[in-house]
Amino acid sequence: MQKKINIKNKKARFEYELLETHIAGIVLAGTEIKSLRLGKASITESFCEFNEAGELFVINMQIDEYSHATHFNHQPKASRKLLLNKNELKKLHKEVKATGLTIIPLSLFINDRGLAKMKIALARGKKLYDKRESIKDRESKVRLDRIKKSFNN
Repeated sequence: MQKKINIKNKKARFEYELLETHIAGIVLAGTEIKSLRLGKASITESFCEFNEAGELFVINMQIDEYSHATHFNHQPKASRKLLLNKNELKKLHKEVKATGLTIIPLSLFINDRGLAKMKIALARGKKLYDKRESIKDRESKVRLDRIKKSFNN
């Protein structure tokens, strides 16, 4: 049995306000998918953008080189094409152009059929005071959980 691969972008929810999410397929070479199945990838600094033809690409995603490959290995930080429905692509492109939103990857996973998928989100960047509010909410939740735990014991 193969272990579940789920690479997350933990900074995304802290630095961005997520508006809507989509699941996109990703075009990978042979050594890229093998390296991804070993869990050797990072999406923390990556983002998505459209090219001139209206295709969506993920930029700055790190997939380490496959250790058992020969000289036919892939580039670790190459841009990789994302696969979405044409209507979804048009909608996202319109939102990014008109309102200045950005598309960020949230997680990279392999589905039940063995295909690599990426969960992306249309997002708006948070200001510093929004981040402080997030930290305050998280700390109050932790304190409340501690009080509940001590009360139950």
